[in-house]
Amino acid sequence: MSEKVSASASQAASEVRVVFGRVKRRLKELAETDDLTPSQSSVLSRLDKDGPASASALAAAERIRPQSIAAILAALREADLVQRHPDPEDGRRQVVSLTTAGRHRLQGDRKVRQEWLARTLQDQCTEDERQTIIKALSLLDHAIEAATGR
Repeated sequence: MSEKVSASASQAASEVRVVFGRVKRRLKELAETDDLTPSQSSVLSRLDKDGPASASALAAAERIRPQSIAAILAALREADLVQRHPDPEDGRRQVVSLTTAGRHRLQGDRKVRQEWLARTLQDQCTEDERQTIIKALSLLDHAIEAATGR
């Protein structure tokens, strides 16, 4: 990438990074999962989004070592947020899935964060501003998908 980046692209990138960082920190403050590490929260979210998976598949998806995923899963099992069971396709393998408590915890956290963000946008922005945010996020998502080939 030897092409020079425009000043507006550089400014937009900086502002997106800063604003997303602030939003992420605020949403994290609202989450009930504050007793979980970021890695544990990420694994819970991945299991919720992608469904049951083997420890090795989770390690690969999270880009961490198998020893690290083993420690994360042990802590999540101890908290009764995940469970292991035989893989229906290969009984020799174990897969990990969310427990009912794990699913409820994620859903409760998401609801609290969604409600806070919706209320903040309702109280602090006009309808036109909210529509601009929706359009801007759509454009950003499109640009990222195009850049990553997804």
